[in-house]
Amino acid sequence: MKKVVIYARVSTKDQTCERQISELTEIAKNHNYEVVDQYIDNGFSGSLKNRPELDRMMKDAFSKKFEMVMTLELSRIGRSTKNLLEIVEKLKEKDIHLFIANQQIDTSTPTGAMFFTIASAFATYERDLIKERVVSGLQNAKKKGKVLGRKSNLNGLTKSKILEMKSQKIGLKKIAAETKIAVKTIRNFLKEVA
Repeated sequence: MKKVVIYARVSTKDQTCERQISELTEIAKNHNYEVVDQYIDNGFSGSLKNRPELDRMMKDAFSKKFEMVMTLELSRIGRSTKNLLEIVEKLKEKDIHLFIANQQIDTSTPTGAMFFTIASAFATYERDLIKERVVSGLQNAKKKGKVLGRKSNLNGLTKSKILEMKSQKIGLKKIAAETKIAVKTIRNFLKEVA
């Protein structure tokens, strides 16, 4: 008997997951699956990356407590393709499949696996295009003489303060908090003046 879990989610607190749970329980029963747990996120948007019950489910997946995740719709797991594919990939690493009832997708079947392979290819393509545009934009900005990165608070006044505090054997974290300069920047400055 295949061990499965149910994942259900609604976006607002005044909605209920009862219909999702009922339908998925019936499907599991019809397939002779054993439902070992239910993960219910009430009042959490699908666009949120961190959802308490989804996080718990992924932690349990890491421990291989089940073989398949059942959900009613693709949008219950994740709103964006990227987010959904990240979840599916993590499940796949543990040889855990995903069953999406309304779209009749079962990643344990060749058709279901193909669907996610195609979707994954498009997500990778989209990610690569974005990366290419960002790199091109940064190179263009540098060519135009734009100085990239955050401005540092390191100036004559803060340099003096750093040296004074360091001479009093005050730690770098405390100096960083006081001067609002990153520890790494302070460390590099102290190496230069040493």
